[in-house]
Amino acid sequence: MSFNIKLRMVPKKIFFTKGVGTHKEKLASFELALRDAGIAYCNLILVSSIFPPGCKKISKEEGVKLIRPGEIIFCVYDREQTNEPNRLIAASVGVAIPADQDQHGYLSEHHAYGETEEKAGEYAEDLAASMLATTLGIEFNSDTAWDEREQLFKMSGKIVKTSNMTQSAIGNKDGLWTTVFAAAVFVEDNNDNTMEQKTA
Repeated sequence: MSFNIKLRMVPKKIFFTKGVGTHKEKLASFELALRDAGIAYCNLILVSSIFPPGCKKISKEEGVKLIRPGEIIFCVYDREQTNEPNRLIAASVGVAIPADQDQHGYLSEHHAYGETEEKAGEYAEDLAASMLATTLGIEFNSDTAWDEREQLFKMSGKIVKTSNMTQSAIGNKDGLWTTVFAAAVFVEDNNDNTMEQKTA
């Protein structure tokens, strides 16, 4: 007897979340950041940067209700950590969504030292939008400021929305580990999974 199992998943929903954690242990500070983000009870799998066509953005509150403890969830996420007192850190996920709902978009990850939440978020958003723009054939100068390119991208009519989810923090003054975390979490829709089993 042999089995041929085919599993296919195209997420239909996504939510964005972020968190910060502080602890004397580096790993524990990451755990606390995940708790703050509301997804510590799941097993995370880091995936690459494609925003599925037609994927619906839902709120964090709605999203966490759709996942269960111990569930394996797919995410695009980033984190940054420091135990240096008063050091500014940031982690961000950017997103760019095309006007054509049959076209995929892009997600990006970015983490940095010494960047404000606004600067880190804009950088992540810029990364996602630039990747999408090159896919759609939009010509732009990569040396141009993000504000100008953002207007160019939206004026093209091919990119409908860009945004980011960013968490920043200042390192604990007593030298405890501080972790910042940002994520885009894909929610599995069981109705869109197909599994084929063949026996011989």
